Formats: sequence, structure tokens, C-alpha cells
Amino acid sequence: MFLSPLAKKSQGGLRVRLTSLHSLPDDGTPRKFPVVAEKINAWMVSREPVGAVYLRKTAADKVEALHVVCPHAGCSVDYKPGEGDTEARFFCPCHLASFSLSGKRLDAVSPSPRDMDSLDVEIAENGDVWVVFQNFQLGTAAKIPMA
Repeated sequence: MFLSPLAKKSQGGLRVRLTSLHSLPDDGTPRKFPVVAEKINAWMVSREPVGAVYLRKTAADKVEALHVVCPHAGCSVDYKPGEGDTEARFFCPCHLASFSLSGKRLDAVSPSPRDMDSLDVEIAENGDVWVVFQNFQLGTAAKIPMA
């Protein structure tokens, strides 16, 4: 039993396919995607939501992924498109924290202790976008992965 790969905890997060490269807007507008994990036990396979990710195409073959959870207290970060003189940004409505489209804090004094959490992205040869999804400790300046 101790040699079973199923008994080991994942060290690098959950690798999941979220979309295809051609389905993301070329203008860099972020899109929110749910992350669903398969849970397998002796009797059945179930699919359960475990989080969500913002994906944004930054070049023809490059995509950035940001966790939707605010690093301050775990609130869900919203996307606000630009209107008038305001630029598009991410916004935590609970704590009034603002982030650029690349996830950087916009306020000199922000309730968020760090920028939004970026995630690793892989683009397959067929154009599928894969993300390594994981959660991070809240309320700290350091980006510490949760087990």
C-alpha cells in the first residue's frame, strides 16, 4: 500500500485542460474558467469544482493564468472592463483591492499582501491550454502553496 501512487499527495498541483488557444480573445481580455477535478473511489468517478482561473492571451502563442481568489482573505476577484478614463482591471469588491490585468497590485496601500497568484500554463501542440492549478496560503506576503 505504501508504494501505491494513489496514496501520494500531489506536489505540483492539479494539471487540467481549460480551453483551446483559439477560443481566447486576441485583445487580451481575460476569461474566467472553472477548474473541475475528477475524484475516484472504489465505486464511482465524480467531477467536483475546486476553483477557477482567469486566462488571458498576451501573444499569439502565450497565455497568462491568474487564480481568482484574492490573496488577502479568499474573496473572489472580479474583472472590470475599462470604461471612459478607467483602464480594465481586476477588483476585489470585499476589500476594494485593485489589480492590473497582469495581476499586479495597483494601490500603493493595498489590503492584499501580494499580487494575484499566477499559475503555470502549458500550450499543447494542438493548441489546448493546460494549467497547473493549486491554492496558496491567504494573508501572507509570500506565495506559499497549500498541500
